Amino acid sequence: MSGVVVTGWSALTSAGVGVDALAKKLALAETDQVEKGQEVGDLYEEPLPASNGHVLNSFSPREHLGRKGTSTYDRATGLAVVCCQEALREAGVSLDDEARPRIGVVLGTSLGSFKSTSDYTRETLVQDKPYLVNPMLFPNTVMNCAAGQVAIRFGLRGANTTIAGGTLGFLNVLRYAGNAIDRGHVDAVVAGAVEEFTPHRAWATHLTGATDVVAPGEAAGMFVLAKENTPEWAGTRRRAGVLAVATAYGPGGGEAAETALAGCVSRVLAKAGADASEVSTVYTGEVDDDDRREYGPIVRALGRGPERVMVKRLFGECDAASGAVALGVLLAEERDAGPGGLSLLTARGADGAVGAAIVRRYADGGPDRG
Repeated sequence: MSGVVVTGWSALTSAGVGVDALAKKLALAETDQVEKGQEVGDLYEEPLPASNGHVLNSFSPREHLGRKGTSTYDRATGLAVVCCQEALREAGVSLDDEARPRIGVVLGTSLGSFKSTSDYTRETLVQDKPYLVNPMLFPNTVMNCAAGQVAIRFGLRGANTTIAGGTLGFLNVLRYAGNAIDRGHVDAVVAGAVEEFTPHRAWATHLTGATDVVAPGEAAGMFVLAKENTPEWAGTRRRAGVLAVATAYGPGGGEAAETALAGCVSRVLAKAGADASEVSTVYTGEVDDDDRREYGPIVRALGRGPERVMVKRLFGECDAASGAVALGVLLAEERDAGPGGLSLLTARGADGAVGAAIVRRYADGGPDRG
């Protein structure tokens, strides 16, 4: 993919709904501490492995979208649709008959709504034969439900894709969206990732040991991506440029994955035509200062140690959405971008999958394209 620009974005995190909530959280947070999240309270009746999580306790899609069409939304779908609405509004996208066919949706996730799939399966076990399962539950069990509802809600008729990439979900989304734009399938893409907090996901992450250090969380992050010469209806401001994305696989993890990640960093630098000295900050999926499974290969590839930001410390383990939260933090925080203005986003999965993206944040929202 060649570079694309971010003309607008939004995020739903434990900080709240929208860009301002995220920025306020960053301004008040102690970034050197790992936050336990907040009391989940009566969000669910089912027992949880822990009472805390990084959740949006008061979130209701109806408050943001109205009653019409929202009654069948599961939590993941509600998060994604509201986040998309906020991103389109922040970008100033003009949704008319000219634009809608040229705007696509690419959404990353781990497996969609774990709760919806599990609830539907449970219905087949507990209902009277011949298994009188509520058919209204079925659409939410398919992985692309959230992306489909986003397109339906806003009339976006371009390419519509859901990518199940786990930890690398958002980086895969950026690469896919950039390729779709490069090849002329669409002029703009609402690209992002979503993960919901439910008892099902909380227990799954707990039993795999994924949340021994950091509590599970939920989030959605959506970014309007376009080419430099995209029509004005896609937004006239540039918040950032996604210059290059690379992914790889290190069989068995360990040293092979570290070598693969260092290679990804070198490749995105080469694709972007950038020098290692221009990278001021890296956003990794690590939590512990002593954990260098991502940072170590980055230092090796750059020949130096830029500032490391560990987003999960503040927003929890959001799996596929963690990368989207990281890009949101990059855009929202008051951090000196350095002379080159470049940052790296990295991810590493337990299976050896690795990836990196190089991003340039534009000061003050970037120059006007109109």
